[in-house]
Amino acid sequence: MHTETLPRKYEPRSYDLHGLHGISDRTLAMHFKLYEGYVKETNNLTARIHQLVEDGKVDQEEMPVYSELKRRYGFEYNGMVLHEYYFDNLMTNGSADPVAHSPFRQAAESSFGTYEAWKSDFIGVGKMRGVGWAVCYLNPYNGRLTNHWITLHETGNVAGFAPVLVMDVWEHAFILDYKPSERVSYIEAFFSNIDWKAVEHRLERTMMPTSIPSLK
Repeated sequence: MHTETLPRKYEPRSYDLHGLHGISDRTLAMHFKLYEGYVKETNNLTARIHQLVEDGKVDQEEMPVYSELKRRYGFEYNGMVLHEYYFDNLMTNGSADPVAHSPFRQAAESSFGTYEAWKSDFIGVGKMRGVGWAVCYLNPYNGRLTNHWITLHETGNVAGFAPVLVMDVWEHAFILDYKPSERVSYIEAFFSNIDWKAVEHRLERTMMPTSIPSLK
């Protein structure tokens, strides 16, 4: 294998989230290690897949291994990226809700009628049974927000929609701080630590010029 032709490796990012409300530093330390594992495995799978295809073909005897690596790649890569979205939309001394007349609040009102209706829907997604992610997306075609449940990192992502707010509701995100039955308490803690400026940066970066006239 010619290592010089390998794709550039992903590097784990570092986050200073010491002192979050309701999410302990112990939980964060464990969570960061888990995230680093996704980065490592994404790099490993990238290298292995590259090795299989660098001669321009996948032989029949290689197909079972190739297929499994391809399936696993979606899980590991999305696990890496979703964690980066999650950590990026948290901050120490965050706030539970965006300020009045902010771009996100206006987008929520335009999409759901009221910000409270959007928040209730997002929390409802986060309370769904099973492990996964609650993700608020922006539909870049019409500028509307929509909330979705993502299972196992790669199942449920909506093609072309842009993540705006991401909440990890796998049990590793809260099990050291809350019982499994106390997920609602974790969700409340999550909301108290949101970096709404980061969320609104994603919103404004993705929005089409023709989307949501009230935000112009």
